[in-house]
Amino acid sequence: MSVPRTRGGRPPRARQPVRRRGTARRPARGPVRRRRRAEDRLIGGFLGAVVAVAGVLVVVDWLLTHRWVLVVVVAVAVTAGAALHHRRRQRARWEAVRMRGLRYELTRLDGLHHTRFEDAVGELMRRDGCADAVRVGGRGDLGADVKATDPFGRRWVIQCKHRRDGLAGSAVGTPDLQVLNGTARQVHGADIAVIVTNGRVTAPAAAFARQQRLHVVDRHTLGAWASGGRPLWDLLRSLPAPRGPHGGRP
Repeated sequence: MSVPRTRGGRPPRARQPVRRRGTARRPARGPVRRRRRAEDRLIGGFLGAVVAVAGVLVVVDWLLTHRWVLVVVVAVAVTAGAALHHRRRQRARWEAVRMRGLRYELTRLDGLHHTRFEDAVGELMRRDGCADAVRVGGRGDLGADVKATDPFGRRWVIQCKHRRDGLAGSAVGTPDLQVLNGTARQVHGADIAVIVTNGRVTAPAAAFARQQRLHVVDRHTLGAWASGGRPLWDLLRSLPAPRGPHGGRP
């Protein structure tokens, strides 16, 4: 049997099997990059803090050298603070004067938007001394449009029903009182639950209000309250007793 030979007369070399090298796993780049970024941020924050402290020390050293500048800065700050405090007191005084003289005629209330009518009711409560009176009406108000605490510690929850046509508009009915009755005390913690309207109230609704110890401010009562100077609690009957100094009944 003849052995094949190459051109030089030498037998060909046997081919060595190719060894496949295992693919080396590369380290995950994500954690390394995040770690480097965290280290860079830490170093940057440290350098920033060092620069800030150095700047403060330079400024303090300069001010100690030039103390007259520090005296001038303090004097200007004190003067500006006193002027700002005086301006705030003057504004509070003028606001108190305005609130004491606040009056609304029924025709003006008729022309308001319903949200502005709620604002007017809140302003009248603040005029009467309810410093925390706030309008909360809107979607999901659960029957409360205005909340307030009177000077006697009693919590008021007021639902407003504005009628652009006044007495000619739709009357406030029993369902409106039922909503107030279901949420004023249980949800909002009211001592006094009131419904205020510039329109009229049906007889069944008025009877339901008396049964459930709700208070109705109809157009006649609203006119006396808004255009006069008497607080609302002077115009309503059968109100609960004032709270004690700690919020409880005396």
